[in-house]
Amino acid sequence: MRTYFKNILSTIEKSVQSMDEAVFSQLLDECQKTIEDGHKVIVSGLGKNVPVCDKFVGTMNSLGIPAAFMNTNTAVHGDLGLVRPGDLVIVLTKSGETVESVYLAKLLKARGVDLWLLSFRRESTLTREIPKHLILDLDHEGDAWDIVPNNSTTVNLIVLQGLALNLAERMGVTLHDFKQNHPGGAIGEQLKNA
Repeated sequence: MRTYFKNILSTIEKSVQSMDEAVFSQLLDECQKTIEDGHKVIVSGLGKNVPVCDKFVGTMNSLGIPAAFMNTNTAVHGDLGLVRPGDLVIVLTKSGETVESVYLAKLLKARGVDLWLLSFRRESTLTREIPKHLILDLDHEGDAWDIVPNNSTTVNLIVLQGLALNLAERMGVTLHDFKQNHPGGAIGEQLKNA
């Protein structure tokens, strides 16, 4: 059993190591500017990336950094109203070929947003459609068929959480700021006297 976990961790580490740090830094810069200009960071995904996006938004909100999630499927059924000119939108898709994501990208380009792609394929419809993209390599999903969204969603979570925490550090978010937004649960209890 340990071999399975060792292989998973090795695949995830290799994927994260493939990240272009200059591109990540550019994304971080643009997120910071977006927030400082009074706009928000929006993540959009579907399927198994939905809880990943939710986790990122939850972290951002608890840090007091404006963020929102827009489901790629429901975006075209009214959720596009969430998007304002000046917002930064990150579209998550493993293949860069998902029909709904391609359609959404075309709609977002007409909305005056700073549009980014987080994906695992260097050549795709969406890497051509969205010039700003953070692409990571992924050797395998970790299942018997190399198809279950397992390692890809884990890497997406790691990258987005890294984005949130680095952004918080850059913007000078303090423990007091975090405490204000997280009064409940074990964390709220722990911070009561902090």
